[in-house]
Amino acid sequence: MTARSLGEWLAYLEQLHPTAIEMGLERSREVARRLGLGKPAPLVVTVTGTNGKGSTCAFLASLIAAQGQRVGVYSSPHLLRYNERVLVDGYEASDEELCQAFAAVEAARGEISLTYFEMGTLAAFWLLERAQLDAVVLEVGLGGRLDAVNLVDADLALITSIGLDHADWLGDTRESVAFEKAGIMRFGKPALCGDLDPPQPLLGQAAMLDTPLFLRGRDYDLSVGAQDWSWHGLDERGCMLRLQQLPLLDLPMENAALALQAYALLPLPWDHRQIVQALLATRVVGRLDRRTLDWRGKSLTLLLDVGHNPHAADYLAQRLESRPLSGKRWAVFGLLVDKDLPGVVAPLLSQVAGWAVAPLDTPRSRDAAEVAEHLRGQGAQAVLHASVRSALEAQCELAAEGDEILLFGSFFCVAEALDWLARPA
Repeated sequence: MTARSLGEWLAYLEQLHPTAIEMGLERSREVARRLGLGKPAPLVVTVTGTNGKGSTCAFLASLIAAQGQRVGVYSSPHLLRYNERVLVDGYEASDEELCQAFAAVEAARGEISLTYFEMGTLAAFWLLERAQLDAVVLEVGLGGRLDAVNLVDADLALITSIGLDHADWLGDTRESVAFEKAGIMRFGKPALCGDLDPPQPLLGQAAMLDTPLFLRGRDYDLSVGAQDWSWHGLDERGCMLRLQQLPLLDLPMENAALALQAYALLPLPWDHRQIVQALLATRVVGRLDRRTLDWRGKSLTLLLDVGHNPHAADYLAQRLESRPLSGKRWAVFGLLVDKDLPGVVAPLLSQVAGWAVAPLDTPRSRDAAEVAEHLRGQGAQAVLHASVRSALEAQCELAAEGDEILLFGSFFCVAEALDWLARPA
């Protein structure tokens, strides 16, 4: 049989299981056993949360790698290439490596049906274990307790934030979401939570598992000023650590603070200079991702952000408010049908001069005419476009020198913009 290309494998995985999502670990656990998968590295950190998972993973991986440790990262979803999901020493897995991993999982699964995400997660574990790394940082796909990533016992469990999203799977209360996310904790192993108001189910789970729980506002915290920020936290012995006059970051400092507390619990050097360099070097494509764009002689700022729920929109609005513009801000926006449209747009209405609305390239896209109608009902100027690309080009034409174009609302939205940016002018 001719070997499949990566594109052929991904197409095959999409039709392999009758549903896109099926929560539960039994099927994945059995296939992992058949594959002989163990712990993918001596140190495993699992990260979940409603928002901030990607940047927290990136910050922590950067901090660990700065000490000469070999680090792997598994994250999802990807923006342009599936390869983005598996990083080894900062490099994306190659097509060939991913194809080998998929073939191994396919051979092991036999009669067991796996979802796209489950196949991808087992393939990532197969690759990471064979890379003989010092540490791996694993981003949960959905929830925590029943997510395939939770097959691996974490040495550190990080919970970034707890908000409402994916209500069909996680419930429609913060308590139900917290219960699902607390499922990544392990008996006696440290857990960290960046939410300033963690619901009782999370606290109760930590107590039941005798988990040393490090909470923002109690065990660690940050303070952000106009020119710099500071952090304090605890090391593994409970001694206070402090970092002062840290340079401001483009990515959320709250997530950097959580990553710093996780790093403080590891038996690795605590060097101010190396820590600062690692934080400054951290980049996450599509998350508060600011770029300068030359459009027909005009210099414009393009800000890309994958925020797609009210919590993320609130944070985005706060960051925009902290960096006032001399010009105007124009939005390019698309949203999936299962997202909270009023909750996502409300925090940003006062900061956007005009909206260009477009459908996303997925069957899950919310009707763009409905989005535009809602915005107009809120008193906003909204123009309907056929695609994200045409919406972006229209806003570039409309914007003046020094204006900013904010493109947000979905991974699909940002992916289309990145593809547009990569094409020749």
